[in-house]
Amino acid sequence: MFREKEIRKHLIFSGRVQGVGFRYRAMHIAQMLGLTGWVKNRWDGKVEMEVQGKRDEIGKMISMLYQQRFIWIEDIEEKEIPAEKESSFSIH
Repeated sequence: MFREKEIRKHLIFSGRVQGVGFRYRAMHIAQMLGLTGWVKNRWDGKVEMEVQGKRDEIGKMISMLYQQRFIWIEDIEEKEIPAEKESSFSIH
C-alpha cells in the first residue's frame, strides 16, 4: 500500500496575525489534523511556523487558519524544507 510521504514547510504569515489567538488556533488545528511542528511570534509582527505532515493536511490547516475570526492573513512566505523527527506541535 502506498503511504504518502510527509513533508515539512517553513511558513511566515503576515497581516493581523499577532494578538488574535493565531498561535493557539494553529496548535489546535495541527493537533486535530495530526500535524507536527511549531509556531512563534516574530519581532516584526509576523508569525513563523514549521509544520510537518501530509501535503493535503498542511493545505487544510492553512485554509482553516484563513477562516478564523479576528485573523487576517495578508501574505504567506512558504518553502519546503527537510522533514524532521518529532511527535507534537508546540508554541515557542
